[in-house]
Amino acid sequence: MATFVPRKVFPALNSLPRSYFLGHHKAGLDKMRTMLSHIDLVIECRDYRIPLTSRNSLFEENLAGRERLIVYTKKDLASGGQQSDRTRERLIQEFHQPSATLFSDYKDKSSIRKILEFARTHATAANSLTGSRMMIVGMPNVGKSSLLNALRAVGVHKGKVAHTGAQPGVTRKIGTTVKIIEGEESGEGVYLMDTPGVFIPYVSDAEAMLKLAICGSVKDTIIAPTTLADYLLYHLNAYDPATYSEYGPPTNDVTQLLDAIARKTGRLQKGGKPDIEASALWLIQRWRNGHLGRFLLDEVTDETMELEQKAHKQAGLSLSQGRKMVKELRKQKSRQKHLNTL
Repeated sequence: MATFVPRKVFPALNSLPRSYFLGHHKAGLDKMRTMLSHIDLVIECRDYRIPLTSRNSLFEENLAGRERLIVYTKKDLASGGQQSDRTRERLIQEFHQPSATLFSDYKDKSSIRKILEFARTHATAANSLTGSRMMIVGMPNVGKSSLLNALRAVGVHKGKVAHTGAQPGVTRKIGTTVKIIEGEESGEGVYLMDTPGVFIPYVSDAEAMLKLAICGSVKDTIIAPTTLADYLLYHLNAYDPATYSEYGPPTNDVTQLLDAIARKTGRLQKGGKPDIEASALWLIQRWRNGHLGRFLLDEVTDETMELEQKAHKQAGLSLSQGRKMVKELRKQKSRQKHLNTL
């Protein structure tokens, strides 16, 4: 039997959608900006699985002037607690200095307490009689609401107040402030404000769009599920093909794997035909829930972080520039379709 050789690169897909910047994203960002004068600390959430790709420079541009705590959420879905994980986390923390950086799993109370302690220390330093107001921001479906609920549960021992869901867009408006730390004699405590996720106006790198889609920052209907499943298969093979061994042998053919999954899990259409799209969505969700290996989609090294920093500085697209880029991409697709019909 021939030795299995995984793909070294994923084919370029320049026809992919490059934006998911919706009306309520802009409205939410505008509202955040107007409320900034009442905020003491901005807690920016990023996805631990894509620490470079889940950065949104709009927050740095529009919410400048306030101290920022960066929290990498969903750590449990990509970290095995190995030395390599700790080394990577130290690298990320050093890179973000002087901003503080923490890593969180909303189900892990110890990581939640670290965030609460940071918030408490920051509020004490502010020494405000009216309490401290903080704002939690991030890309869509990065785990802001889950984190807020966890902070409230551990901090003041009260139930959920923010709705959560598997698809982006559950939080569409800025909510009221929620107490996460009880006040002491000298103040009213610490309050946190939930906000809607805000996407990037334009994603210049097609592979970055795939990463954001696989992690759930865009709705599953925006990019074909089979395309996402193929990109996930590319990463599964690089990590360990054994993660899907119960469904079939190692393969670079996503249709072959999805066919096997459909038959194994009973996802069949009339006549016993495999439901390839449903199987693709099932595969993606299994990985999102941590059942198909726990690994990052971004490579984190000194070099990649420096390159990411340079790319963000060079991109620096405003909202209007982002819209123009999206319109131009649509025009190019339309022209190509016209040429294909000739």
